[in-house]
Amino acid sequence: METDISCPYCGENIDVVIEVLDESQEYIEDCQVCCRPITFNIDTAFDGSTSVSVYSENETY
Repeated sequence: METDISCPYCGENIDVVIEVLDESQEYIEDCQVCCRPITFNIDTAFDGSTSVSVYSENETY
């Protein structure tokens, strides 16, 4: 799945490709613009819908 996200550090909109699995997942990927680590949380609901949340390294969620 391809989606646009806003980097929590530099604020730039970037396109990312996310592999959608049957379970929720978390991983870190560097921003394509500022190269800082973005934490991705991908949640898959029972109905198959997917939500993507991004956080900086120091944010709590």
